[in-house]
Amino acid sequence: MYVVTVEFEIKPEKLQDFRAQMVANARASREREPGCRQFDVCADPAKPGLIFLYEVYDNRAAFDAHLATEHFKAFDRTVAPWIASKDVRIYERLA
Repeated sequence: MYVVTVEFEIKPEKLQDFRAQMVANARASREREPGCRQFDVCADPAKPGLIFLYEVYDNRAAFDAHLATEHFKAFDRTVAPWIASKDVRIYERLA
């Protein structure tokens, strides 16, 4: 399995908008992408602007397919100016 984590720091004035867009993107990924096995959107209660994603795909090709979807491209274009920082990490799930 191919695991992707993303940590976003969102600009405070756009936090609610970002959360709504992120939840919709995650839902579309889970429902429309056969290679997407899990897509969790998490918030840190102590740091409201911190959003953490945990995504699991069948393989790299499934993740690449995710990046090519219209729903992801629209999400990415919309939220890009709202992001103060973004850290993406890739893992291989062992167990």
